Amino acid sequence: QVQLVESGGGLVQAGGSLRLSCAASGRIFRFNVMGWYRQAPGKQRELVATITSGGNTNYQDSVKGRFTISRLNAENTVYLQMNSLKAEDTAVYYCNLVWLGVDYWGQGTQVTVSS
Repeated sequence: QVQLVESGGGLVQAGGSLRLSCAASGRIFRFNVMGWYRQAPGKQRELVATITSGGNTNYQDSVKGRFTISRLNAENTVYLQMNSLKAEDTAVYYCNLVWLGVDYWGQGTQVTVSS
């Protein structure tokens, strides 16, 4: 079964940076989509960014120019470099992988940005 293990969450000051990592393990088809979603208290889970195995990326408008998603295909590892963090970025960030139409999720990692 596919398992996603996240790391890199924590507390940062507004304007600071944080780098999230997520490594997927298991029997995963090479061509998949990995990404990051986030959920703030009382809010719906929302897309942050996704990246295909071919390198095609998609970003939520609010993070464009501040966040960068990247991946290492050989390891099925995805990263999210977050710069110029704002208090509004505070949320639980979830790693996501889609393979054969099935969504797999990480446990979530808390990102807290202090004002």
